[in-house]
Formats: sequence, C-alpha cells, structure tokens
Amino acid sequence: MNTCKVSLVLATVGRTDELCRLIDSLVRQTFRNFEVILVDQNLDDRLQSHVQRLDDVGMALKHVKHFPPNLSTARNAGIALAQGKWVGFPDDDCWYDAQFLEHLCPYFDDTTALSGVSARWVELIDSNVRQTDLTCKRSRAFRDVPTTSFTLFFNRKLFDEIGAFDARLGVGQWFGAAEETDLVLRALGAGAKIAYEPSAKVYHPLKRPQPTPQARLSARSRARGTGALYKKHNLSFLVVVRGLLAPLGRSLLRSRRWGEWAHGYAVSLGRMEGMMRWGSAMHDKSVRLDVARTTMILRARGARQLVHQKAPIEEERKAAA
Repeated sequence: MNTCKVSLVLATVGRTDELCRLIDSLVRQTFRNFEVILVDQNLDDRLQSHVQRLDDVGMALKHVKHFPPNLSTARNAGIALAQGKWVGFPDDDCWYDAQFLEHLCPYFDDTTALSGVSARWVELIDSNVRQTDLTCKRSRAFRDVPTTSFTLFFNRKLFDEIGAFDARLGVGQWFGAAEETDLVLRALGAGAKIAYEPSAKVYHPLKRPQPTPQARLSARSRARGTGALYKKHNLSFLVVVRGLLAPLGRSLLRSRRWGEWAHGYAVSLGRMEGMMRWGSAMHDKSVRLDVARTTMILRARGARQLVHQKAPIEEERKAAA
C-alpha cells in the first residue's frame, strides 16, 4: 500500500551546482514521508551525482527524462507520476527550511480535493503577514499574498478536478511565465481553499533586473504570460490598465536611469503582447497537455513503475498517440 504523503516534482534544466542547496535541505527535513520526482530536461547526465546522493541517503526518488524543455509540461509529467496525496513544485535554485514540510503537515491531512497551501517566500514576503486564506477576489486583482510555484502545494485530486498546468504558459513558451498564477486562479475559481502558512519558510534569491538587452527580452517574455491572464481570466478593466501602465510608470518615477526605463517599457510591452496574442493562441489545442492525458500516456508505457530509469516523455507521448 502506498503511504507516501507528499510528492515533490522537481523539473530542472541547465543547472547543476544550484541543486546542491535544495538537496541538502531535503536531506535535513524533519518530516520524511515524501518522494522526489526529478524531471530531468538535460540532454546529458549532469544530474547523476545528485541522483546518486539521494539514492545513498535512501530517499524515495523517480528520475525521468523529458524533452524538449518546457517547465509546465515537465511538471505535468511529474504530477502524473506522483504517488503522494499532496504535490509541491520546488525550483531547482530554491531551498527549504529544515522544518518546512513539518509546518505544512497539518494541511497534508486535509482530504478535500479542492485544497492547497502556500508557504512563505522569505526574501519576498514580510514576516508580519499572518496566516490567512487566499481569496478569488484579491487574487484576480493581484492583491493577495504573493504565491509562486515553489511555495505552492496542492491536493493531488485537485488536478483531476481542474487539470494541471496550462502548457501554453511558462518557461520554454512564448507566454513565458504565469503558469502558477493561472493554476491558482483556476483553483480559486473552482471553489478551492488555499491557505497561506507563514511558518513554512522557503528561500529563493530575489534577482534584480540587469540593464542588458537579454534581460529585457527575458522580462518581456515573462510579462506575456501575465498579459495572457488578463484575457484568459477576463480580469477587470481597472486591473488590466493598472497592469499595463504600472511597470513603465514606476520606472519613470523611481529612476533616472535609461536602463530601468527600458526594462519597465519591456514589461509593459510584453503584457500588452500577451493580452493581444492570447485570443489567437486559443485554437492551438496541440500544446494543451493536461494531467489526465499525461497519466494515460505514462500508464500505457509502464512509466508508473519508473524508479531511476530515464524515459523521454515527449517520445513516449508520440509513441502512444
């Protein structure tokens, strides 16, 4: 009988050294009833030493290959393999406080399908923010407690109810971010209860925008995801106008540096592009890989039994189609 309570879906590509801090923090967890699903999007075997270390300490681990790199579909593949009753999504450059999962343990006992919890991102959220529940109204106005993928945990059954990450959104896509915000909005819209638990601490570096053309292109790509949400979730006129004007307005008011003005313009432009383009992207069903489809494919190929075996998920998908 499966007794695993939590599945940690770790999708990674291009990083090796950064994973050390996360793995150290997993080894130190005081709550031990969890598994790690390592969705490896690298073409090489750079993660082998990390896999070996997790194996040496006896941690429950599934290691699968996924091509081509796409954060949302990689996480969806991990969800399909998850045996835990709850699922979380650590970034490959974040790390947990030693009692992180223990502080979330009371929520893991909740059997309600439409339920979730968000932890405290230490570098972003002030310690004075108290325990509360997210609301659909505040979240649709971008006025709720900040959440991001590595702070979020959901009951596994929630994905059967509302689907998994929208594969059109996120790193590796033209709409380069906002997949986790989309998931939260869909969950709250379906009536889910998502709590904020400040005692559970996760660390992730806050990265200041660099005044380079490449950084502006990256910011513009991520901003397209936010713009897509304006249209996908039919957000209010005031929220949209504020979201389009605020990045440029803030940069003009707070700085005299051209580089920061250019960054604000890139974000505003990206949000506008995302909102305008989303309607034309709606017809593209081929990229909508939801969790039910992923589960069907993986079961058909026996991937439920994978432990430390590498399986190219996209090739599996094509073979099963």
